[in-house]
Amino acid sequence: MKKTMEKHLTLREKILETIRDAIMTGSLKPGEKVAEPDLAERFGISRTPIREAFRQLESEGYLTVIPRKGAVVTSFSPRDVEEFYAIKSILEGYAARRACEKLSGKDLDKLNAINDKLRHLADDGDIKHFFRVHADFHDLFLKAADNDKLNELVSNLVRKFQRLRFASLSLPGRMHVSVQEHDKIIEAFRARNADLAETLVRKNAEYGGRVLMEEGEGRPVLKPADRAMALQLDL
Repeated sequence: MKKTMEKHLTLREKILETIRDAIMTGSLKPGEKVAEPDLAERFGISRTPIREAFRQLESEGYLTVIPRKGAVVTSFSPRDVEEFYAIKSILEGYAARRACEKLSGKDLDKLNAINDKLRHLADDGDIKHFFRVHADFHDLFLKAADNDKLNELVSNLVRKFQRLRFASLSLPGRMHVSVQEHDKIIEAFRARNADLAETLVRKNAEYGGRVLMEEGEGRPVLKPADRAMALQLDL
């Protein structure tokens, strides 16, 4: 039974990675249908694990499952993006302010260790692992804020828009600049400067809402003038 479950989870992860990669590389475009039969044939499995994967991808903002029609790649409007980053900036900024008072020396050392790992991943150009560890950095100070409802709100919001954050970190040079911005946030935490910590976290998210999506596009795009500015911010 255990081996069967492990095999099932492995297949599910492969399906998740296959669809995520296809969407992020543009092989699957916004509004395009993701066919269950094709995936079932490709992986040689029933449709049950595929449907489970679809539900997770829908929660992450990659797919929209339409009754009697199936799954299609989610399209985000500029308003969707602006609203997401506006809310994210307020919630995470407040979390950073609260965390400033509560982060222990051990927590700060852990933030440094996470950021050192991010630095190595950026050097290696490993965006997939960078994205996962990047989430650990934000999760640590969110938990340190010691507000369960706040943590739940941010987690649910960010999960739905993971695709946009992944795209942002995929920009050339973005991973290294993200590490630099984290260094500044850690310095603010160590100095117990709540105003600065909140400002650093909020400005990043606020700007992200303006530059990540262009009108009429269903995938993240940056104009040349905005790209250079975006590189200076941890979107």
